[in-house]
Amino acid sequence: MGSIVASPIDLPLKALVWEDASGGVWIAYNDPAWLAVRHGLRHDTAAAIHAMAGVAVHAMAGALAKIAEVTAGV
Repeated sequence: MGSIVASPIDLPLKALVWEDASGGVWIAYNDPAWLAVRHGLRHDTAAAIHAMAGVAVHAMAGALAKIAEVTAGV
């Protein structure tokens, strides 16, 4: 199965939020740059991902990080 065929398994971007037994809240998500590497959309290095994927992947990663920060109250 090709990378393009498998990539929708990770779309749309999503975050998992849960509360543990002690009341701590956790947020997890996959970095969009990692997803691009996972599906062979770019070269296998982070530097190449940011250089080739450009603004879109960087913006998605920044948006997810900001959502996590706001949600966690950081």
